[in-house]
Amino acid sequence: MVDLKSQYEKIKPEVDAAIQNVLNNTAFINGPEVKAFQAELEQYLGAKHVIPCANGTDALQIAMMALDLKPGDEVITADFTYVATAEVIALLGLKPVLVDVIPDTFDIDINAIEKAITPKTKAIVPVHLFGQCANMEALMALAKKHNLHVIEDTAQAIGAEYIYADGTRKKAGTIGTIGCTSFFPSKNLGCYGDGGAIFTNDDALAAKIRMIANHGQSVQYVHDSIGVNSRLDSIQAAILRIKLRDLDNYAAARNKAADYYDKAFAGNSKLKTPARAKYSDHVFHQYTLQLNGVDRAALRDFLASKDIPAMIYYPIPLHMQKAYLDPRYKAGDFPVTEKLCDCVVSLPMHTELDEETLKYITSSVLEFCN
Repeated sequence: MVDLKSQYEKIKPEVDAAIQNVLNNTAFINGPEVKAFQAELEQYLGAKHVIPCANGTDALQIAMMALDLKPGDEVITADFTYVATAEVIALLGLKPVLVDVIPDTFDIDINAIEKAITPKTKAIVPVHLFGQCANMEALMALAKKHNLHVIEDTAQAIGAEYIYADGTRKKAGTIGTIGCTSFFPSKNLGCYGDGGAIFTNDDALAAKIRMIANHGQSVQYVHDSIGVNSRLDSIQAAILRIKLRDLDNYAAARNKAADYYDKAFAGNSKLKTPARAKYSDHVFHQYTLQLNGVDRAALRDFLASKDIPAMIYYPIPLHMQKAYLDPRYKAGDFPVTEKLCDCVVSLPMHTELDEETLKYITSSVLEFCN
């Protein structure tokens, strides 16, 4: 699904030298590479503050801790997403409130959010799924109306830009109260281990986030709040600095591959290609088809026989996962999510896809689906 080895080979001299430099200076935690990466990512995103941390799940948890959400507070998020989004809500004793998504773009449904808001609602977590932004202009207006925090989960869409009605653009993760991302190796901006970051334009909130991520201390051995230990190590930061320089080129390569897929599958009634929202550009973390009248398991087996991987993101809705069963929800309550979980399949999507590989993948899919 992701060819990290070929990507590494292209930047091997730079990466190897950067890693060796960290080994030589032995500043493994919060060293100069971390500080430099933080500053460079702030500049790239146009965000006032970037706080690196250990992983994307920690980023979400720290964000919610910084907003002083209390047990029992309700946090709205999408039913069609990876479990980490709801996991941290539940872990903090908050109440996950799940809503459906839009069928074409997979974005969280703004109308469904509004219907789900109660006096206990304190925050909304939109997920910028598969590489494009949720409808942030409408969502921020709704949040302002109800005095709610917005925590953007941009783990799959770093580098994507939201496009306002007036043509103004902002990077994913820089619009809400707080933005969170992951640097898991398969992400568009991925390191060679675990990593994450939190973004905000609020000075006081940034100071609080930094404190929470560092055991609740702003001065060594003085702990003003309950915190966690969540840091991005210097080796990962050094790697991310190199890859950040190529992030827009990586997005362009992914878009080129997506365009090839779109053209190859155009007009096939059994294959619905991913829609591109008018309010966001797309960085294609995943290329996800919706199948119509196709045996998905048989298709995956057929592709596997040709050494072509295909993944299902996600096979089970959150409201039907054992850990998140809730008497408020039952089968049929989230029709779009439930349909998507039954019909989506994602094809290989990465920076190293050449035309020969894309032709082999698409011809194989069409061989089965025609």
